[in-house]
Amino acid sequence: MTSRTERPDALVTRLDAVERQPGMRGLRERTYELLRLAPGARVVDVGCGAGRAVAELDGRGARAVGVDQDVRMIELARGRWPDADLRVGGAYDLPLAGASVYGYRADKLFHELREPQRALTEARRVLAPGGRAVLAGQDWDTVVIDSDDPALTRTLVHARADVVTAPRAARRYRGLLLDAGFEDVTAEVRTEVFTGPSALPVLAALAAAAQASGAVTREQADGWLAEQRVRADTDRLFLAVPMFLASGTAPD
Repeated sequence: MTSRTERPDALVTRLDAVERQPGMRGLRERTYELLRLAPGARVVDVGCGAGRAVAELDGRGARAVGVDQDVRMIELARGRWPDADLRVGGAYDLPLAGASVYGYRADKLFHELREPQRALTEARRVLAPGGRAVLAGQDWDTVVIDSDDPALTRTLVHARADVVTAPRAARRYRGLLLDAGFEDVTAEVRTEVFTGPSALPVLAALAAAAQASGAVTREQADGWLAEQRVRADTDRLFLAVPMFLASGTAPD
């Protein structure tokens, strides 16, 4: 669960805690499989953030290009992965020539886009015929958290979703790819389950966003988060996030 409104260093710290989870590593691996890249094939990771996927794709023998519109994030990523090809650019105007890549990957990005179809038009431009597009991310309305106060939890989840640009983008992935003219379109869901303290930064960000939006009071947010900390300490925390994946092939 990400938000580019955070400071890059704070966002990266929280992302690192999440991305190190075995389930999230497996999710990234699945996106790489869906790209179906031949050795040495060029691939773009759009919204690359701190560059982890770019480095991992390079490690698998691909030639990866990471693109992110946040200059500070790209600078941070270059510090972490000095050999990676990392560029500043937006999803609607990628710094790539037409038909120059065989893979397009966008992970946890489309919920930030007001014009997803425009982004996929750009994907079609940079993809060579037969190239693959893979979209991955969460549906912000579909988050499961165990709590002694389910009504407040529901309010928190929905309040967090309401401040996201396109909170339900992930459930639209398949339709968006089809509408953009992609072929061989598939969709799947993988539910990531978190039961330990590593989930607390995610839950804290959720509570803070709901409080900032005015949906809950500070006392409600603090009390709810205190309960989640107790759950983490007693091995009773439960957070489940369904992750949606869809892929398609650019027509010849």
